[in-house]
Amino acid sequence: MNTNSGKRYAQASFELALGSQALDTWQIGLEKVADMARDKKLMDLLENPGLSFAAKKTLLQEQLGDVIPLVLNLSCLLVSRGRLSLANSISQEYARLLDAHRGIKHAEVVTALPLGDKDKEMISHRLGDMVGHKKVVIDARVDPSIIGGVRAKIGDMLVDDSIRYRLASLRRSLEGE
Repeated sequence: MNTNSGKRYAQASFELALGSQALDTWQIGLEKVADMARDKKLMDLLENPGLSFAAKKTLLQEQLGDVIPLVLNLSCLLVSRGRLSLANSISQEYARLLDAHRGIKHAEVVTALPLGDKDKEMISHRLGDMVGHKKVVIDARVDPSIIGGVRAKIGDMLVDDSIRYRLASLRRSLEGE
């Protein structure tokens, strides 16, 4: 899957949504398209070269229900180009653009053990202070290989306060002496 194409479609969709002040409506529509694209049987029908485009468009209209016309047009365009598989990538990238527009940052946080809600909130506040954002959403992942501590990536910034990193730093400093 070409994520750059997904980003381009998402960017164009975001600009249209921003211009028409329909940011949330677009997000809901793109999520519906992404959900639809996860249905294997439906995808087989929409990718079937023996089915006319008019039939595919009717099928899309039925499946998507009440979405704004431009979201339906985008899904038709994706089907006509054989790119409906990009729908999930487009939806995720659109959500990221919407969060950025609203001043929300996402942080990938890796810990050795699962985080509780209080821990997530504390880490969110600390990362928010570090990057100057009021709202940081934590996307938590567990990786026992870091042994303990936290590794966080927010934008281009990496904060590695894991035990594994500390041990590696200690080893390098001892070898250097």
